[in-house]
Amino acid sequence: MKQLTQKLSNGEILVQEVPEPVVGKGMVLVKNHYSLISPGTEGNTATTARKSLIGKAKERPQQVKQVLEVLTQQGPVQTYRTVTKKLEAYSPLGYSSAGEIIAVGEAVTQFKTGDLVACAGVGYANHAEIITVPVNLCVKLPENAKLKAASYNTLGAIALQSIRQADLRLGETCAIIGLGLLGQLTGLMLKASGVNVIGIDVSEQPVKLAQQHFAGLALTRNIPGIENQIAEYTNGLGVDAVIIAAATTSTDPINFAGTISRKKGKVVILGAVPTGFKREPHWYKKELQLLMSCSYGPGRYDINYEEKGIDYPAAYVRWTEKRNMEAFQQLLASKRIDIGYITTHEMPLEDAPKAYDMIVNKTEPYIGIVLKYDTAKPVELNKKITVGQPKPASKVNIGFIGAGSYAQGNLLPNIPKNNNDIVCKGVLTNTGTTSKRVAERFRFEFCTSNENDILENPDINTLFIATRHDSHAEYVIKGLKNGKHIFVEKPLCLTPAELELIINKQSSTNNQQLMVGFNRRFSSLSTALKKHMGNGPMSMIYRINAGHISADTWIQDMEIGGGRIIGEACHFIDYLTWLNGSLPISVYASALPDTGGHNDTVNINITFANGSTGVVAYYANGPKSMNKEYIEVFYNGFSGIISNFKELRLFGKTKQKKKLINVDKGQKQMVEQFLQSILDGKSLIPFEEIVAVTKATFAVLESIKTGQIVKIK
Repeated sequence: MKQLTQKLSNGEILVQEVPEPVVGKGMVLVKNHYSLISPGTEGNTATTARKSLIGKAKERPQQVKQVLEVLTQQGPVQTYRTVTKKLEAYSPLGYSSAGEIIAVGEAVTQFKTGDLVACAGVGYANHAEIITVPVNLCVKLPENAKLKAASYNTLGAIALQSIRQADLRLGETCAIIGLGLLGQLTGLMLKASGVNVIGIDVSEQPVKLAQQHFAGLALTRNIPGIENQIAEYTNGLGVDAVIIAAATTSTDPINFAGTISRKKGKVVILGAVPTGFKREPHWYKKELQLLMSCSYGPGRYDINYEEKGIDYPAAYVRWTEKRNMEAFQQLLASKRIDIGYITTHEMPLEDAPKAYDMIVNKTEPYIGIVLKYDTAKPVELNKKITVGQPKPASKVNIGFIGAGSYAQGNLLPNIPKNNNDIVCKGVLTNTGTTSKRVAERFRFEFCTSNENDILENPDINTLFIATRHDSHAEYVIKGLKNGKHIFVEKPLCLTPAELELIINKQSSTNNQQLMVGFNRRFSSLSTALKKHMGNGPMSMIYRINAGHISADTWIQDMEIGGGRIIGEACHFIDYLTWLNGSLPISVYASALPDTGGHNDTVNINITFANGSTGVVAYYANGPKSMNKEYIEVFYNGFSGIISNFKELRLFGKTKQKKKLINVDKGQKQMVEQFLQSILDGKSLIPFEEIVAVTKATFAVLESIKTGQIVKIK
């Protein structure tokens, strides 16, 4: 399929052939008929991408801060990889479209093939011939729906949410500051609801359009006596609410809103404007309310709502983002609003780069820019895209499923490039743009959206799994069934039931490698430390300054990420297991209470079969300025300390110290040794260790829950 993409490094926008996105559970596959370019959001993205690195840095200071944090914590090599991955990625554009459903995913009941739908969502409703969208970001349309108008879906819902926030009544007056696309949509819906509208903009053309279509009073911002005209229009009262739909760095909109508002009035921020208003003379004396309008409405940024399709009860949350989209589409279908005049430009997908040139360079006036797709073109699903020159099958032939930031920064760069025994065959990710870019960058022969092109490919004997945690077990079992050697990023699985299935499948395989990405045991500092320790009883402490992550992050979701114990603490349990040379036999854990029950700050006490004891101190309540990881080991008169995998200190008969320039957490050595182990026919991590560590993570959660020591069978 064809999709519009942009490179952040140089701003290049092009239409290219990529695999269609994967249809996950609770999602629908849609053939786009139209999609809408958002001149504000997408225009800003395109403008920023075309700036120099210094210009980009000035535009995004928060991201610069994050880069500096990575540099401090992980060193220049990993920082370079992180930045390069971001700059060179093919970023999809678009987040509002309309089309026809051509396939539905598992557990989808409210949609069927052939339904006309309007779609929303960054990363979902892209400018592409085929898109995949979660059910709560998709609304069903009548058979006679005008899909060009319906493609305004997302922007319509965003505008409508600002009206909900203003909470206006019939006959009241609302001023809209900023009469671009969002301002026009807001004005049309306000008029349809019986609200008197005042339109204000710095440019004459949008003011004229507002006067023609919805505004009782429309004014350019800088005309003399504008405050008096508004006061006269409202009989001296002032407006009941102001919706600021402008995008500017100026504080004039927020302060002007205070000037024209009545006492106890509301000011709603819809656009991108600073909120640093002057307290005097209006905001304080009038006791004005400042409200933010969050995107499409309730449900936005909620993983349970958007990704899992769990709706809010209408009796308690009357207007969700999906119900806002439905309401907007009903206004269109009933012809209570007519947005025909808003579309100033319509062009085929292939000409989309010209539209962004027009927006960035402001070569002509525009409001709504719609992309039209060739709906007569036959749909080709599960198409494999050839990227590199095919090579004959070798001893290690790699297929990659999932290739997010971690895989691109730590796994893929460490696959040897000039070893004739190792060939990169195919890659699959959730999005076609990522699949295509990874295939190009890391020299894979093809990219695909069909997992069977990887799993059932006889030329592929080695499978890397770097997807979200909830799919690890499924892909491991499928890979084992198809005779693949497997590297799976941690964790191995999320539940004891999944672990039993893997154990049963592994027991019936024929010398297939199963490796989990426990990279820290492969670090050069780790191997140097272990040389000074025997396999007898030792005392170990592993402290992790893990830091806070938001409760709505997918890692915290027990169904998707497994939480931080299963999803992350497994690393550190594995490390202590490897270091002392015996398996964990019991666990006692306690956690600081937290409102979400996420067990982010935990002390884990582990007893091992050889008598060793270990403590994993996993803390989320520390400062970012402190080193993330600290290991301390005591054994038979010797002691060793590793600080953040940059420094090793050894104590005993003599003191030794080793310091690295870059953080070395062992990813390079792990990947290289895993591939070499396949060539040598030797297991890298004993399967019983992988199983014992996985069981130990389950035991940690049980111990926290019961307050008891939990034995590991």
